[in-house]
Amino acid sequence: MERNITLDFVRGMAILGILLLNITAFGLPKAAYLNPAWYGDITLRDAWTWAVLDLIAQVKFLTLFALLFGAGLQLLLARGKRWIQSRLTLLALLGFLHVLFFWEGDILLAYALVGLICWRMIRDASQSKNLFNTGVVLYLMGIGILLLLGKISGTGNPRAWVPDIANLQYEHFWRIQGGTEAISNRLDMLSNSLLALGAQYGWQLAGMMLIGAALMRSGWLKGQFSLAHYRRIGVLLVTTGILINVPGIIAQWYVGWDYRWCAFFLQAPRELSAPFQAIGYAALAYGFWPQLSRFRLTGAIACVGRMALTNYLLQTLICTTLFWQFDLFMKFNRLQLLAFVPSVWLVNLLFSVFWLRYYRQGPIEWLWRQLTARASGISLSGTSR
Repeated sequence: MERNITLDFVRGMAILGILLLNITAFGLPKAAYLNPAWYGDITLRDAWTWAVLDLIAQVKFLTLFALLFGAGLQLLLARGKRWIQSRLTLLALLGFLHVLFFWEGDILLAYALVGLICWRMIRDASQSKNLFNTGVVLYLMGIGILLLLGKISGTGNPRAWVPDIANLQYEHFWRIQGGTEAISNRLDMLSNSLLALGAQYGWQLAGMMLIGAALMRSGWLKGQFSLAHYRRIGVLLVTTGILINVPGIIAQWYVGWDYRWCAFFLQAPRELSAPFQAIGYAALAYGFWPQLSRFRLTGAIACVGRMALTNYLLQTLICTTLFWQFDLFMKFNRLQLLAFVPSVWLVNLLFSVFWLRYYRQGPIEWLWRQLTARASGISLSGTSR
């Protein structure tokens, strides 16, 4: 099967874009990921950095990655039930190990668990339109549940939103020291994440996977529409997403990042805007591909996309080593943390380009494929990448 280079580029863009938000999760306490006023106050620099990232990146690149994950499930249907189930089960195991020994912000476990449900829905859908509409309904249900949770949540700012000095010191301690203390805390966070996945986030994740599968099945993610179509749709969707998101950003600023409003009610505009912007980003890549393909950087980003799993884990390895092993945790503000991102990106780009000069796929991708073949009992002979 011939590779879709544009799709690889979009996947690489998603992997690199995810780091814009994850760098905060590596360098600052857990509360800082959604709350820019996590220390009880906020500087103007932190507020503007948060606002810009919220507008262009927060949730958007994760949504784009979920979209592409669903598109991948559609492509995998030809491999059959045993291959897909083995592949996703192994991904879930990898995600669990990632959480347990490295970082609680892992997305692999959630994607694998939801994928184990969604691939059957994708297989059984008769038409791409029905698949797309079901995805939209599931995504909107997730947002509805988010608003319901906000309705029943208590008032005030809990310690998980604005941690006190003792909690900050303890989080610094276990992240830097590691060991069983860190594993215990990650397991606690994992249990909360799984509850959130089952109660609310899983609906949205499933919705985006179905939408991605529908766009792949229709030929949209294969680049089968006109350049003018992709450009027009891209501009329209990104603009729409921004217009939806901006009022939510302003409102969060206005309410002073109050927990009940900002963790629930005002998350809704951001979550609603994310599919528009994510699909819009992909559309712009397809629409301007003749121009983008002229640049060597575009090819390098496509290489990152071909090794998406390897590069995602590589980002964790680099950042946990940098901030936790070298005790740089809580030493930088949001804007300063962004200065680390280009260096990590450079490692992703150079490693991917170098590796793919000699091998057909990334090291983790190769291992994943080999283990999937063994677990499913399906021979790799005669199969394509």
